[in-house]
Amino acid sequence: MPCCGMARSGQGPDSADLQQAALAHLARYATTRATARAIVGRLAESGLVNDAAFAEARARRLARSGSSRRSITAHLLRHGVGGTDLAAALPDDPAAELTAALALARKRHIGPFRASGPPEADARRRELAALARAGYPAAIARRALAMPRAEAETRLLGGRQGTD
Repeated sequence: MPCCGMARSGQGPDSADLQQAALAHLARYATTRATARAIVGRLAESGLVNDAAFAEARARRLARSGSSRRSITAHLLRHGVGGTDLAAALPDDPAAELTAALALARKRHIGPFRASGPPEADARRRELAALARAGYPAAIARRALAMPRAEAETRLLGGRQGTD
């Protein structure tokens, strides 16, 4: 049975679950701000709260789903991850950025994954704009959109297996 009334869906508790558990505890036991901070500090020291592990796992998941390095950076900053944890989670790897752009192209059915043949000039500009809005540099976007479908699929498959 899940702890503190939290539903189990195969994922860990989210912030709402943690807040509910904390409120349930505070409803029964009085505490001070210093005590609460000490508890969070002990959780961090024990590794249960780990910004670096969170950043690495989240960055990897977002990249696989087609998020750009710029988008991932913004996401992690919104979650309070910065400094060396942020830098370590986002290695400067153009090959990984290209693979992420291909994942987004597949989702949007553009570039090598479009149903029809080569796009007309306006359609190509719209595809480039879609990748630019997602945070991809122009050179990466052009490369992703020009890649043959077989090569793109191979690259995406290799990215899932942890190879390049």
